[in-house]
Amino acid sequence: MKHGKKYKAAKQLVEAGKLYDPAEAVELCKKTATAKFDETVEASVRLGVDPRHADQQVRGAVVLPHGTGRTLRVLVFAKGDKAKEAEEAGADFVGAEEMVQKIQTENWFDFDVCVATPDMMGVVGRIGRTLGPKGLMPNPKSGTVTMDVAKAVAEIKAGKVEYRVDKTSIVHVPLGKASFENDKLIENFQTLMEAIIKAKPSAAKGTYLKSVVISATMGPGVRVNPLRFN
Repeated sequence: MKHGKKYKAAKQLVEAGKLYDPAEAVELCKKTATAKFDETVEASVRLGVDPRHADQQVRGAVVLPHGTGRTLRVLVFAKGDKAKEAEEAGADFVGAEEMVQKIQTENWFDFDVCVATPDMMGVVGRIGRTLGPKGLMPNPKSGTVTMDVAKAVAEIKAGKVEYRVDKTSIVHVPLGKASFENDKLIENFQTLMEAIIKAKPSAAKGTYLKSVVISATMGPGVRVNPLRFN
């Protein structure tokens, strides 16, 4: 893979093989964000789990104290009073069977997160094979299947992010924008890591945090010392 001059220059700022403290890593990551747009800072955490086993899955959600810098569009599957609650809480789209049909017939995906009340999951299940691969299927573990739709919508709008280990045992989660103040990115980072550590499966053996890397959208990875989070 070929990299441009900006990337190469940014990579020279990162000392090869060095494990940085979180505060140092955040400051360095911001320096490597030289694109013309406000780059996203993302954490990539490799865990000592085998995601092929159900008892070693790591999945959950956490509200970042300073948000992600991005306003998410929320679709809520609900009826009656719960639909009204979702609308009042700021949901972008609210509906039931008609929303399922819209997704099925129009291939409509102008939303980022789905929330559903438990009684609607039978209806939502009809499009499970469509929503699942896109990571949009509501799930109780991430708090998106709930009767308290108002709270779910408010948290998502405030900066709630989901984390889930992929087939390579890595969790990828946005921490915010490069334009954020250092302290805000550090606090978001700490909050995320605390949630991931708390979610450690009892079946996981050996070292849990294998590696922690943060990077800006167009920048190189900055390795963080995992021991700083234990």
